[in-house]
Amino acid sequence: MRALVARRLEGPDSLELIETPLPEPGRGQVRIKVAAAAINPVDVLIATGDLVRYGIAVPREQFGIGWDVAGVIDATGPGVELAVGTPVVGLADLLARSLKTHAEYVVLNADAIAVVPEGLDFVKASTIPLNALTAMKAIRRLQLAPGGTVLVTGAAGGVGGFAVELAKHFGQTVIATAGEQDEDYVRRIGADHFVSRTDDLIAAVHAIVPAGVDALVDAAVLELAAQEAVRSGGQHAHLLVAAKPPALRGITVHQIAVHADGAELAELVRLAAAGVLSTPVAGTYSLEDAATAYKRLAKGGVRGRLVLIP
Repeated sequence: MRALVARRLEGPDSLELIETPLPEPGRGQVRIKVAAAAINPVDVLIATGDLVRYGIAVPREQFGIGWDVAGVIDATGPGVELAVGTPVVGLADLLARSLKTHAEYVVLNADAIAVVPEGLDFVKASTIPLNALTAMKAIRRLQLAPGGTVLVTGAAGGVGGFAVELAKHFGQTVIATAGEQDEDYVRRIGADHFVSRTDDLIAAVHAIVPAGVDALVDAAVLELAAQEAVRSGGQHAHLLVAAKPPALRGITVHQIAVHADGAELAELVRLAAAGVLSTPVAGTYSLEDAATAYKRLAKGGVRGRLVLIP
């Protein structure tokens, strides 16, 4: 099979499309024939070597790339109840794998996947796992009662957009910040109030909620610059595995580290199929043209997901 890998870690142009033996599923695993695999910023950071430089990934001879996948079960290992031919979506959450989802086939643990419901195609399904699971884990960690107020930074991005929709779905009042050009989109997906990222964020939020919001989902990683908008004793969901910011004024800072969770992923794909979650796609690319997609994502400003089609 063909698979995209990173060895030299010198950026998108150093990615290699290799021929490698078909992987075999072990106990509790499935092999998926990949139909679509979205690209995430973390994939670019592997290709550039930044995750190794930051100390988040251990150096190795070859990194497989790709976290998100949608496709059809092609083979199963012992102990798996799902049948060959089942359409599924999944998350490959281990950095230290020599082969991942940007390939023609991938092996995942059965508890890392969910069945794709009717009405959700593979390309759209592949945009869900990493970003929506991250957003869901952040919203659930905050444990806010309906009627609370949540500030979402980076609200037009992958994680931020899902955070806006999930917070609204769970009954929160959402204040969203993003680029001025994204206001219509952010309001359309559920934001009650919009603050341009060129505005004074703290002043703008306090003009809407004088005491400060109950919680912050900091998808743009503004850290203290956004935490100042949270009320004393409120909560801050920090979406980086790097050191979390200090907790000022009795604010609780939650460090959100995503992991594969098939049960939660099943709930998310159901919400997407029902139209609660948006799955915008900005473009599709072949494995041969992956470097073009990676470079486009690295430039920033992409609205919607870029997806590889093997």
